[in-house]
Amino acid sequence: MTGLLQDVAQFAGAAWLSFAVVFLRVGAAMALLPGFGERAVPPRVRLAVAIAFTLIVTPAVATGGQDISFLKALGTETVAGLLIGISLRLLIHALEMAGTIAAQSTSLAQLFPGAVEPMPVISHLLVWGALSLAMMAGLHIRVCELFVASYDVLPMGRLPDAATVKDWGIGQITASFSLAIRIAAPFFAISFLYNVALGIINRAMPQLMVAFVGAPAISMGAIVLLAICAPVALSIWVDVLGARIADPFGAAP
Repeated sequence: MTGLLQDVAQFAGAAWLSFAVVFLRVGAAMALLPGFGERAVPPRVRLAVAIAFTLIVTPAVATGGQDISFLKALGTETVAGLLIGISLRLLIHALEMAGTIAAQSTSLAQLFPGAVEPMPVISHLLVWGALSLAMMAGLHIRVCELFVASYDVLPMGRLPDAATVKDWGIGQITASFSLAIRIAAPFFAISFLYNVALGIINRAMPQLMVAFVGAPAISMGAIVLLAICAPVALSIWVDVLGARIADPFGAAP
């Protein structure tokens, strides 16, 4: 009986260590993941979701046989989780940047000043629309797959190379800015045409207050353009999110 109790105690200790080590990676990523890591989500809900993800991921990664101390894992697994979270959070920032650029180009700015994260209304529509589509497409399942696959790229107990992380980070930021510019490109175009037209009208009729005439026109044009372009932009974003989840690092950092 004593031997059986010792075996059970050893198994419980190894299982608890495995759970704790996996939770370090999952919990760090959960603070930044799209949808789950939003500031509008209560901290207790985020903690419960992180524990649920950990319970799913732990049996799949088989950490019980890993010779790793908890103190070492505290550093390596936290860094790995933050890299995973950052790679996906940058896509949300791309939508925020695209909405800000579009709002500044078309004079549609703060319509929701009391929101948790103050952003132009276009940013709010793009971000929450994208998160809704991602959740409908099974983001929680894809995130679990990402956590399991991340141990192939970032093995447990090993810090990534700093130079490679730097190159990876620059590439991720560049890709996010590129995505933001692509999404906001139609608003650039309408803003350019609007200012050219106002300049021509002002030269032809100096006595006309073109700003009073043009402001409603550019606002209406931006709303119509948003209704046309938002579905296309969100579909592009969802495709990019799927590709990022499938290969969040590009190369092992």
